[in-house]
Order: sequence, then structure tokens, then C-alpha cells
Amino acid sequence: MVNTESDPRFQRSQQAILSAARELLLEKGPVAVTHAQVAERAGVGRATVYRHWPRADELLAEAMATVPMPLLANPTIPTRQWLTRELTTLARQLELDDVRAVATTLASTALWDQQMDARRAQFATILADRLAGALATAQVRGEVSLAMPGRDAAALLVGPIYYRCTIEHGPADSTLIETSIAAIGTWTAR
Repeated sequence: MVNTESDPRFQRSQQAILSAARELLLEKGPVAVTHAQVAERAGVGRATVYRHWPRADELLAEAMATVPMPLLANPTIPTRQWLTRELTTLARQLELDDVRAVATTLASTALWDQQMDARRAQFATILADRLAGALATAQVRGEVSLAMPGRDAAALLVGPIYYRCTIEHGPADSTLIETSIAAIGTWTAR
């Protein structure tokens, strides 16, 4: 019996499906990554997509893992203004129904699916590391005196936005964002 995962046809169809899912994600957002749309874009049958990824959330997670994540990637000075812009961008994204659905589905799936939990952990680590790094650099420059460790500050910054947008289904307005930023430490005027 041939191992299907080592079969070149299996690998080609898997790559075509993943490429199609990534393209749809970038062009139309998470809501477009369905078995039917991916199959059409990849030029394969829907059954082939299901064979590789039985669940749409797994396919979406795999596609998301291959797309560069620009959020919080390039801090600018002054850090507080950059932070406000980045957190506002995060909030606007989480207010979109399809992004909210993806975020909550992936988070809940991670509770019982080890692969999804690994992706969740990778995503969370990237965000926390980027935020903690930017805050540490800002502290060295004298822009802020943090009242807590950087990773705790990252959780305090992102947590209220995630809660407001996904749990309450409400907007994370500028007051919430500015209150969170002020809560992590003492900012100097610049």
C-alpha cells in the first residue's frame, strides 16, 4: 500500500489547496476560506479538500499560519502613538464579524485540538514578544516606566480589546484603548 502523504499527487493537491486558501484569505478575508471556494480556486474537487482538511477551521488555521502577520511588527517612535494605532487596528479587525468568528472558533478549538493549540500558542507568543519588546525598548529610551513585566503589559493591552470585541460584541473605542495604555505604566510627555 502506498503512503498517501509521500505520494507526489497528494503533496501537489495539498499545496494547491493551501495556496488557494491563502489567496482567498488575503483577497477576501477569513469568511472566503470554505471547502467549496478553495476547491474551485485550487482546481480540485471538494472531496479532495475534505480529504486533506476535514474541517474548515483547520484549513483556515493552516492558511493563516503561512501569511505574514504585520500587526505590532514595526514599532515607531513615539511608542505610545504607535501603540494606539496598532491596538486600534486590532480592535477594528476584531469588530468584523468574520474575523471575530475566526478568532473565537480558533480559540475554542484550541481547547481540545493539540495542533490548533500549538498555532494559538505561536500566535500569542508572537504578539506578546512584539509588544513586550517594543515596551522594553520604550522603557530604555525613557518613554515609559512600566508598572509590570512586559508580557503582563501585553496581556493587559490586548485582553480588554479581545474581551470587548469577542465576548461583548461591542466596539473597543479609543477610551478603552487609551485607558489600557495608561494602565501599564507611567508615560513621559514627548
